[in-house]
Amino acid sequence: MRRKAGRRGGGSPADAPVRSRIPVRKSLLTRLLAVSVLVSVLSIAATAWLAAQTTSGAIRQEQGQVLADDARIYDRLLGLAASAPNWRGADRTVRELSAETGRRIALTTQDRDVIADSAADEQGAVPGSRLPARASAVVDPLAVDSTLAAGRDDDTAVGFGAGTRLGTGAAGAGGTGSSTGAVDRIDPRAVGPFRLPPEERVRLRAMAEKFVGCAQDTGVSAKSVEGPSGRTYLETAGDSDEVVDYRCGAVTLNEPTKTERKALDKIGELAEACMRRKGTKPVKLGLTITRGGAPRLYAVAGPGPPSREPSKEAASGGPVPSPAPSVTGSAAAADPVAALADNCVDSARREQLGPYVSSPALLFITSPDGSRPSESGFRLSGANTAKLVGLAAAVLALTVAVTAFAATRLTRPLRALTTATQRMKTGEATEPVPARSAGEISQLAAAFNDMAAHRKALEEQRKAMVSDVAHELRTPLSNIRGWLEAAEDGVVATDPELVTSLLEEALLLQHIVNDLQDLAAADAGTLRLHREPACAADLAEQVVAAHQARADAAGVRLCARAEGEPWLTADPLRLRQAIGNLVSNAVRHTPAGGSVTVTSRVVSGRVAIEVADTGTGIAAADLPHVFDRFWRADKSRTRATGGSGLGLAIVRNLVQAHGGTVTAESSPGRGTTFTLDLPIT
Repeated sequence: MRRKAGRRGGGSPADAPVRSRIPVRKSLLTRLLAVSVLVSVLSIAATAWLAAQTTSGAIRQEQGQVLADDARIYDRLLGLAASAPNWRGADRTVRELSAETGRRIALTTQDRDVIADSAADEQGAVPGSRLPARASAVVDPLAVDSTLAAGRDDDTAVGFGAGTRLGTGAAGAGGTGSSTGAVDRIDPRAVGPFRLPPEERVRLRAMAEKFVGCAQDTGVSAKSVEGPSGRTYLETAGDSDEVVDYRCGAVTLNEPTKTERKALDKIGELAEACMRRKGTKPVKLGLTITRGGAPRLYAVAGPGPPSREPSKEAASGGPVPSPAPSVTGSAAAADPVAALADNCVDSARREQLGPYVSSPALLFITSPDGSRPSESGFRLSGANTAKLVGLAAAVLALTVAVTAFAATRLTRPLRALTTATQRMKTGEATEPVPARSAGEISQLAAAFNDMAAHRKALEEQRKAMVSDVAHELRTPLSNIRGWLEAAEDGVVATDPELVTSLLEEALLLQHIVNDLQDLAAADAGTLRLHREPACAADLAEQVVAAHQARADAAGVRLCARAEGEPWLTADPLRLRQAIGNLVSNAVRHTPAGGSVTVTSRVVSGRVAIEVADTGTGIAAADLPHVFDRFWRADKSRTRATGGSGLGLAIVRNLVQAHGGTVTAESSPGRGTTFTLDLPIT
């Protein structure tokens, strides 16, 4: 009951109600702890996630590099096996690849007899760990591993064989059929008896250069390329092969040479023998050469002259004209005889290339210590997981402890600020709050002290303003009342002169009220501007014209001048009001014979409007107060020496509403210059 009575009463501060305790869930300390815990958890989780992602990315990158190195090693050794029998030069190649990749590379036979090992010393001994039980790959130029071959360089697959098919379809004959065979797994660098001698290479190269010149004459970009067997063929941009073949006769470049015909005949013999062994009547087969040098199979329908019309494939650098196929379309794919012929040709090619290539070998690619690189992703062990969790818990506990200590020290000065604020609310004298430490709390205490001092100054200014407003309104009201009472008592006659005097006093009263209304609108942020493009020079001319009569009556020379074309976006009415207030003050404080000049110009991308006079000037001590409300240099506040004291305050508010600034410079006895600095847009 005492609390309620005290709350209703107007007792002393000692009788003020006891402040209720802040709930724990709303206290600053609790919120700081909750935020710190949340931030800590998120930071730890984010750090762990980033670390895991970074580590996983590095591991994936390393694994990608390992796979790329594996493919490069495999392709290099595959090329060696395809071009040299009995693994000649394998030891040197293995050591070079090991130096480039930092890996241990070993080649063995199917029986695990070492062919070459980068870890072997000069005597052939291999110190250290043994080779893994499973090989990384089998290097066989006649049975390429498609997985590793997919990652090799493009320049190792030029010419022929890669991705081609051997079969009885039109792919080899220029007809309309399709291939029936499987994808050719013979390495394109395994050419064997198809390797051309120097004289045939020179002849084909000369023919190719002639066709290149012909193609360039027809506007086709072409170049000659030499395949693994030494056969030269043409490469053209886009779909220009047919143009070159027809116009330049480049199709003759694809005719088999003597060496190639001999090798093709051998494949035909081996394929026919294969089919006889399998109890199938041999199919009449035709063999030709692709532009890269690969043998191409097609089925021949029977005796008769070959077709002379080049097929579309022949026009694109494929086989030369050949007899029409006996099996075409989807029937070829379903014909078991065609499939058997395809398999026999493949076997014939392998049998023919066998003496020219190295035998299959096991390839081992390991780390220098002999261990195989991990094929699994990165996984934390149980010990590492426990270590990571323990570290995260320790960081979390440390963060909570430090935050609690900091929050306790933080709330102590805040309580002092709260007490000082409550004393200010009750109207008691407020002592400055001490700022014992540097940082945000110290800044808060300093800001509070500044606010208290500013509040005190505003209160004093408010009291002075009320007094000034009362004084400014009392004068015209007293004059109006006095003249009206005199007229009522018959002391003065109600003539036009009296009415004019009363109208002047009413207009003065209206002017003061309007100024106060403008200041109130500016303070409330409701001062509305109607912006439009305007020329500052034109506005200055209009203001000068409006005040010209008053200046002439006072004997003051008033003029306006412009430098350039100072255009800006502003409210012309409000801007004329601001310039007019400055011109009115300047004319009022300039003696007869003096001058007032309004200058407008563009300075550094902004519009500057200067109102300069040669009047009495303003003392240096008074300059900081010229824009204060109801401030006048003449403390007597007579109408002869000044207006209401609101004009310059209105100027400042209008200029600030336009996003500009106003400054004053003065020398007593020499004059004063007011400068409006306004943005162009």
